[in-house]
Amino acid sequence: MPVYELAALGAATCWAFTGIISAIPAGHVGALAFNRGRQVFVTGLLLVYVLISGTWRDLSWDSAVPLLLSGLIGIFVGDSLLFTALNRLGPRRSGILFALNAPIAAVLGWLLLDETLSPMGVLGIAITISGVLLAILFGKRRAQIHEWESIKGPLWIGVGLGLAAATGQAIGSIIARPVMASGIDPALASLLRVGIAACCLTVLTQLPFPALKPKKPFTLKIAFLTALTGFLSLALGMTLLLFALSGGKVGIVSTISATTPVIILPLLWLRTGERPANGAWLGALLVVAGMALIMLR
Repeated sequence: MPVYELAALGAATCWAFTGIISAIPAGHVGALAFNRGRQVFVTGLLLVYVLISGTWRDLSWDSAVPLLLSGLIGIFVGDSLLFTALNRLGPRRSGILFALNAPIAAVLGWLLLDETLSPMGVLGIAITISGVLLAILFGKRRAQIHEWESIKGPLWIGVGLGLAAATGQAIGSIIARPVMASGIDPALASLLRVGIAACCLTVLTQLPFPALKPKKPFTLKIAFLTALTGFLSLALGMTLLLFALSGGKVGIVSTISATTPVIILPLLWLRTGERPANGAWLGALLVVAGMALIMLR
């Protein structure tokens, strides 16, 4: 497999590991505190790079405003809802729900940016949604007892949070797309998007409401895992994807990088000792197949 496709596979693997690792710290301190911790850590890393490289000189108000809005919706809102869904549904279900950001973005691109939505794209959306429904409704065997396969609270609330997270991510991508097409440095763009999310989360967690406070204090282990998820998903994973897009075919690279719902299944099997149900495998494969049709349209 060529190096660019391997990089895309590496990005998908990073995001799969992130889903597994995030379950522990997000459940310990809560979704908001966990997301704030990882965003602050990644903001610091990106800030050091941008200052050293000097790319901050290329920033203008015309590019900064939409990127800040993109981060506000896609990362501040989207990621916070995603980790809230993770605490309710576990890494498998929340991950496969978040994969819906691809068809949602395709529909929004068609509605808002006059992008073409071909019959193949419509078929891909239908297959993706079918795969998500299959993985959620028939993705667990009765013999599976691990807490990551249990549902905390009503299923519809967890599903709604996952769908809202995917929608937020899709809207953030749509807003950022014209700016990224102008050739702005990806690290600078990421700094603005992640930085505004970190600021908003910091303000939010300082409000005098118990629901916004950490459930438990950070320990050294939880802080390390929180920082690790930020490094894997936003630093290493995104860098690998950008490298893959620099030399690989966009459709192929995007499809390979979207295989996270499948990669996470053997990782869960290794971590929990419980083989995922046939519905989980089939649903994940349908999701990847549907996204392939959307991206290759």
